[in-house]
Amino acid sequence: MKRMFSGVLGVVAAALLAGCSSYHSHHGMMGGAAGDAYWQKGRQDMAALIDRTVKDPAKAKQVNEIVGEIVDQLKAGREQERGYHRQLYTLNGSYTATPADFTKILNEAGQQRMATSANILTLRFRMKNLMTEDEWKALTDQMLSYSGRYQHGGAGAKTGY
Repeated sequence: MKRMFSGVLGVVAAALLAGCSSYHSHHGMMGGAAGDAYWQKGRQDMAALIDRTVKDPAKAKQVNEIVGEIVDQLKAGREQERGYHRQLYTLNGSYTATPADFTKILNEAGQQRMATSANILTLRFRMKNLMTEDEWKALTDQMLSYSGRYQHGGAGAKTGY
C-alpha cells in the first residue's frame, strides 16, 4: 500500500513537474530563489498545457488553481523529506544511536509521504472531475509526452511508469 501511494506521488510529481527544467538544473536548483524559479516554471508549464486542453476558461482557471495546490503539496513534502534526511544524517553521527532511533525517523518520514500522497491524490481527482474525459486524456497524454523529453539518460516519451 505504501509503495502504491509512493508510486502515485511519483507519477503525479513526474507528470506535473518533470518538464520544469532539464535534469541538471532540476538537481542544482532546489535552494532559495532558484528553487522557487523551478516550482514557478512547473506551474507555468502546466498552465500552458491546461490552457491548450481545457476549453472552458472558468474550468481551466479552477484546474490551474488545483495544480497550484498540488505544487504546494509537492514543495512542502520535499522540504519535509529534506528535514527527515537531515535528522538521519545527524543521528548517524551519534555513536550511541539505536536502531529504534532510526526507525522512529523513518516511520515519521513514511507517514509524511503517505499523507502528502493522499492529499495529492485527492487533488488529482478534483482536477479530473472538472474536466471532460477527452480533456483529461488529452492533458495526460501531453503531460506524458512533455515529461518524456526531460527523462535523464533517454530521449523521447516514456510509455509507462
